[in-house]
Amino acid sequence: MIGRLTTLALLAATPAVAQDEMTVVLDWFVNPDHGPIIIAQEQGYFADAGLKVEVIAPADPADPPKMAAAGRAELAISYQPQLHLQVAEGMPLVRVGTLVATPLNCLLVLEDGPIDEIADLEGRKVGFSVSGFEEALLSAMLGQAGLGTADVEPVNVNWSLSPALMSGQVDAVIGAFRNFELNQMEIEGVPGRCFYPEEQGVPTYDELIYIANPETMDTDKISRFLAATEKATQFIVNYPQESWDIFSGAFAELQDELNERAWADTIPRFALRPEALDEGRYARFESFLNEAGLVQGARPVATLAVDLGAQ
Repeated sequence: MIGRLTTLALLAATPAVAQDEMTVVLDWFVNPDHGPIIIAQEQGYFADAGLKVEVIAPADPADPPKMAAAGRAELAISYQPQLHLQVAEGMPLVRVGTLVATPLNCLLVLEDGPIDEIADLEGRKVGFSVSGFEEALLSAMLGQAGLGTADVEPVNVNWSLSPALMSGQVDAVIGAFRNFELNQMEIEGVPGRCFYPEEQGVPTYDELIYIANPETMDTDKISRFLAATEKATQFIVNYPQESWDIFSGAFAELQDELNERAWADTIPRFALRPEALDEGRYARFESFLNEAGLVQGARPVATLAVDLGAQ
């Protein structure tokens, strides 16, 4: 008995194994899109992987890729379309994992409004927030109806997408997220309807991805991070209500109908294998941007994205 107590005392006195620190910058404020990261944190999956993860919400959504490229964050959350453009500009970035594996973006109109099909947008106002990629999306979608961007009037609504649509300032908006704006409009009693880019001539793509500087990244730490978020995603899929309670319990400001609906709508879109890479998806989207004139030439997939598990 004495020997057993001595052993227990020695174990209790043994210092905890030091954890590797990581900084992860979100694409914007915490929301249901970040579920696997927050659940991994709250459930202790990062700690189990020997990681101490600092999750930072940026002051400016343009900052995360810059911080990753500059080495001020080991990982950043960004968007596949933006990655293609930034790599073409010479930023040292590469996709190392996927968070949300389907597009969320859509062309949003009023459910009972005058737009029944995309061809009805001719001569109408279309709101947007980000020029460049969203213009390419809109151009491709209009092209399916025999229209071009010259056939509509673009209006910069400065991130006020659904309010601009509901107020009648514009007839449609590009860049709305189907898991948020659709729910927001329904809650406010002005239901909307989405035209989905991947059904209207745009190659499908990963909405949210993990990016890092390929020259400085620690592949071992990143692999452990992705394994922890994979475990968190499995927990979310298996226990959607319990995971929502954990997520919203960590962020009281998100405990409302909009975010609870968004949580349910986002679950099927989380990457079940965040480390895995669909090379064809990146090659097709690079070709799409090249044809749209947003990048010059088509870069090899290896310069855009890697599968750390295959290395």
